[in-house]
Amino acid sequence: MAAPVNYSTKISAAQTFAEMQALLAQHGARRISVDYDASGVPSSLDFLLATPHGQRGFSLPASVDRMEALLRKEDAAGRLKAGSRAERTSRAQAERVAWRVMKTWLEAQLALVAAGMIDVDQALLAFLQVDAAGRTLYEVYREREAAALELTRGDSD
Repeated sequence: MAAPVNYSTKISAAQTFAEMQALLAQHGARRISVDYDASGVPSSLDFLLATPHGQRGFSLPASVDRMEALLRKEDAAGRLKAGSRAERTSRAQAERVAWRVMKTWLEAQLALVAAGMIDVDQALLAFLQVDAAGRTLYEVYREREAAALELTRGDSD
């Protein structure tokens, strides 16, 4: 296994947010905001984009906890080389990397949309906000996994 993409980035999460906001604006976003957790750490980038069914909200989470765990695991396996162990496995580094990975992913998805290969709602479906609380389709699916799987079985009859 290779080292995680962007693991050695020095680009701040704030800079990455600015780049993501510019990218989303170039693709027609009407509203862009950052949600923060109780500790004041950015937890998601939320935005409105036009879809075939009108303006829809999307929420991209950073999953910093998961990135931090991955960096620690990969460092212990000897796959991370840049910087000191403390730097490359720090919470701050996990935040920088997590947001940088999300930006890379978003760029790829929007490139597919721009090329006409997929629709924006297809690219971002898991992150579509589906209720007033701002929960995403993926979050609701996970909460109701058995019911969602049953619905898909009914469609194939």
